Amino acid sequence: MTDSQGPTNGSTHKMEFTLNGAPTKIEVRPDESLLDALRDRCDVISPKDGCQPQGQCGCCLVLVDGKPRVSCAAPAEKSAGKSITTLEGLEPLDRKRIADAFVAAAGLQCGFCIPGMALRAKALLDANPSPTRAEVAKAIDIHLCRCTGYTKILDAFELMAKAWRGEGEPQITTAGGVGDSLGKYDGVDLAMGDRPYVADIQMPGMLHGAVKLSDHARAKIVKIDTRKAMALDGVEAVVTAADVPGERWYGLILKDWPGFVAQGEEARYVGDVLAAVAAVDRTTARRAVDLIEVQYEVLDAVLDAESSLKPGAPQVNPKHPNELSRTVIQRGDADAALNASAHVVSGTWETQRIEHMFLEPESAIAAPMEGGSIRLLSQGQGVFDDRRQVADFLGLPQEKIFVELVPNGGAFGGKEDMSVQSQTALLCFKVGKPVKLTLSREESIRLHPKRHPIKMEYTVGCDADGLLTAVKARIVGDSGAYASVGAKVMERAAGHSCGPYKVPAVDVVSVGAYTNNPPCGAMRGFGANQAHFAMEGCMDALANKAGIDAWEIRWRNAVEVGSQVSSGQILEKSVGLKRCLAAVKDPYYAAVKSGKAVGIGCGIKNSGIGNGAEEWGKSRLVVEDDGTVTIYNGYTEMGQGLLTVLVQFAVEVTGLAPDLFRVKVNSTFELGSGQTTGSRATLLGGRAVVAAAIKLRAQLDAGKQLKDLVGQVYQGDVVIDDTNAPGKSKTGKEKTHTSYGYAAQVCILDENGRVDRFLAAHDVGRAVNPALCEGQIEGSVHMGLGYALTEELPCDNGMPVTFKLKEIGVLRARDMPDVDVILVEDAEPEGPFGAKGVGEIGLVPTAGAVAGALEAFDGIRRYTLPMKDSPAARAMSVGKIRPKRNGK
Repeated sequence: MTDSQGPTNGSTHKMEFTLNGAPTKIEVRPDESLLDALRDRCDVISPKDGCQPQGQCGCCLVLVDGKPRVSCAAPAEKSAGKSITTLEGLEPLDRKRIADAFVAAAGLQCGFCIPGMALRAKALLDANPSPTRAEVAKAIDIHLCRCTGYTKILDAFELMAKAWRGEGEPQITTAGGVGDSLGKYDGVDLAMGDRPYVADIQMPGMLHGAVKLSDHARAKIVKIDTRKAMALDGVEAVVTAADVPGERWYGLILKDWPGFVAQGEEARYVGDVLAAVAAVDRTTARRAVDLIEVQYEVLDAVLDAESSLKPGAPQVNPKHPNELSRTVIQRGDADAALNASAHVVSGTWETQRIEHMFLEPESAIAAPMEGGSIRLLSQGQGVFDDRRQVADFLGLPQEKIFVELVPNGGAFGGKEDMSVQSQTALLCFKVGKPVKLTLSREESIRLHPKRHPIKMEYTVGCDADGLLTAVKARIVGDSGAYASVGAKVMERAAGHSCGPYKVPAVDVVSVGAYTNNPPCGAMRGFGANQAHFAMEGCMDALANKAGIDAWEIRWRNAVEVGSQVSSGQILEKSVGLKRCLAAVKDPYYAAVKSGKAVGIGCGIKNSGIGNGAEEWGKSRLVVEDDGTVTIYNGYTEMGQGLLTVLVQFAVEVTGLAPDLFRVKVNSTFELGSGQTTGSRATLLGGRAVVAAAIKLRAQLDAGKQLKDLVGQVYQGDVVIDDTNAPGKSKTGKEKTHTSYGYAAQVCILDENGRVDRFLAAHDVGRAVNPALCEGQIEGSVHMGLGYALTEELPCDNGMPVTFKLKEIGVLRARDMPDVDVILVEDAEPEGPFGAKGVGEIGLVPTAGAVAGALEAFDGIRRYTLPMKDSPAARAMSVGKIRPKRNGK
C-alpha cells in the first residue's frame, strides 16, 4: 500500500482508496479537494488546476470508479474506498494511442487542457468506439480549450476511435523540413500530462507562497498589519514593500507598476499586491494571507477613460498624467475629401474588456543558487525581461538571476507583464529556500492585464464607385491602472484604423487613458481587432449606399503592392489580401445565392513590433556530447508551436533529423530579445536559427560529423532597426512594420441566425508547419467568435463582476461552427523561408464578419461588442452573466 503523507499542517484524517490500481492511504483535510490530494499528497501531476473550485474547465478530470469526474470540485474524503484512475494509470497501449492521436491531428497547442480531454477520450471510447463528432463535442462540453478552436481535438478523437476499433494506429509525421506537418515538439509528453508546467515542479524543502491583493480599486493604504499572519504555525516569511531591497517599481515601457503597494500609498486597482507570504504548504500560506489586516481609506475611483481625461480628474498613477498616450496620423485633407465624397457614413463603435482566460494560472518558482544567485522558473512571454525586472527589484546584477522558461499553458499577451515573479523571488531571497507561488483563477483574473475596451467614432467616405476617399476617426481606450504596453496598443489601433484598404486621406487620433480598472495591455490582435470592428462596419454601410455587395467593395479597395496602409507605409512585398478574397469569393456568393445570411471581413496585422523599435532574433546551436543539438533562443513557447518550427528551420538548413534537436530558453547565453509579441517569434527567432544553422551546415558540408563538433556553439543574431513610429520616418519613406499578415473571413448563419460555417483565408507567407498553422487560425477564429458574441469582463467599481468561466463567455466545443481554413502563401522576403507571423491575424476581422452576417439576417447593424442581443449569441451555451444575490 502506498502511504503518502504530503502536507499535514492543520487538521487531517486518514483516507484509503485505490489509485491507478494500487491501494493508497493519505492524510486529508476536511475541506481538501480530490485534485489537491492527488497533486500534493500523491505526486500525480497529470490532472491540472485551471479553475478550482469551479469545475468548469475540465483540466482536472479523473476517473472515479471508471466515471469521468472533475476533481477540483470533488471533496477528497468522498472518494474514500473508491478507485481513482489518472493518465499515469492507463495501459501503455492506451496511453500511446491517445498521445499519438493528439499529436498526429495537431490537436494540442499549449497542452494544459489535453490530459483531461485524454481521460475523457478513454471513458468515451470504452463505452462507444464509434462516436459522431457531435457526440464527441457534447462529451467534452465541460472541457475548455482556449487554443485550438476544438476542430483538431475532434480530429484527434476520430483517430483514437479508429484505433479503438482496430482500424489502424495514429501516425505522427516525422518529416521535419519547412512545409512538413512535423508532430509538435514535446507533444506526446504534453498530451499525457508528463511535461511539467511551473505549478507541477517540486524541489526539496520548497515553500509555497501566496499574495494579499487590494480589496478596493482606489484606496489609501493606511496600515498593513502582518503580525497574525507571521504568528501562524508553518509561516516562514511575510513581506511587504518595506522588504524590497531594490527598485520597487517596474514595467515593460514605463516603470509605473509597483511590485508591492506601500503603506501611505494608494492602491490603484483590485489586483495590486500588498503583501506576500511563504509557508510550508499552499493552504497555510493562504490562511496566513487571510490573517493580514489592512486598514483602507477608500477613495472615489476613476472608472472610465473619458472621465479620466477631463480636467480636474484625480491622477490615477503618480508616475504619469492620466493621458497615457496620444497617436496622431494625418495624411491629406480628410475633411475636404469627405465633403467631396459621393457617400459618407458615420457611427460610434464600442468594444469590451476581455479576459485572456489562458488555462494555466500564473505561477513562478525561485530557488537559491551558490554565490547568492537565484534560479527563476518563469512562464512569462519574455523571460529575459523578467530577469531584468527581478534583478532590479532585488537590487542584484542581472547575472545573479538565472532565468529559465517553463513553456506555459497559454498566454495570448496576458503573460508579458510581471505577475508573481518578483514577489516569489523576494520570498526566496528572504528565506533562502525554494519558493513556489501560484495564483488561483480569481487572483489571476484580478491581477493580469486585459484587452482594452475602446470607443471609436468613425466617419468614412467613398466615391460613386465605392472607392474609399477618407477615414476620420477618434479613438479612446481604457488602459487601466498601469501602462503595461497600453500606449503601443493604442498606437497599433491608429496604425490599423483603415483596415487593409487603400485610403487617400486619413485623420486619426488615438488616446489611451489611465483608470482604476484592471490594467489593459497586450492581447492577441493588440488594438487591430477593435479598429477593424469599426472599419468593417463602415465598409458594409458604404456598400449599401453605393449599391454594391460586401465582397465587391472590399475587392475594389483591397491593398496590394504599391498601396499605402493606415500608417502611411507603402507596401512593397508579400501582400496576399486579394488572393485571400479570391479564395473565399465562390463560397461567399454561393451562400448568398442559397439565401443564407452572410458577412465578410478583411484584416491586416503587423508581424514584428515595428514603429521604430529595435528588434532582435537571437539563437545559439550547441552540439552536445550525446549527439544531439540544443537550440537556444530568446522567445517563449506558449502553445503556438514556436519550438517546433524552430526545429524545422534547423532541419531544413542542416539536413539533420528532427529528433536530434532539443530546444531551451534560459540565460545560459545572453539571448534577450524582448517579449514574444507582435506575431514576431517565427519571423525573428526563425531568422536567427537559420543564421546559426547555416554555420553548422558549413562544417557538416566540410566533412565533419556531430561527434567531431561536440561543444561547438553556432551563433545567429539578426536585428531589424529600419522601422519608424507613425509620422517619424528615418529615411523619408514610411516603414512602420517589417511585414504584415492579411486575411479574408466569411461568416455564414443558418436559418435561425446561429453561426453555421466560417471560412478563413489567410496569407501566411509560407506555412512552415501547415497543420500547426491551421490550428493557430482555427483557435484565433474561436477567440474571435467569443469576442464578437459572448465574451466580456465587466467591472463594478473596478472589480470584475464574475470569475466564473462560463459567464466570462469562452466558447465550448458545441458552440463552434465548422471552420474552413485556406492557407495562402505570398512569401515574405524578410522572413525565414518566406514565413511571417500568424498568431494574431486570425481574429482581427472576425467580429466585423459576424456583424455583417447578423445585419444580413435581421437588418440590425450592431455597434457594441459583444453582440449578446443577437440570435447567434443567444444560441451559445456561455456568456450569460447571472446577477449577484445577497452580495454573492
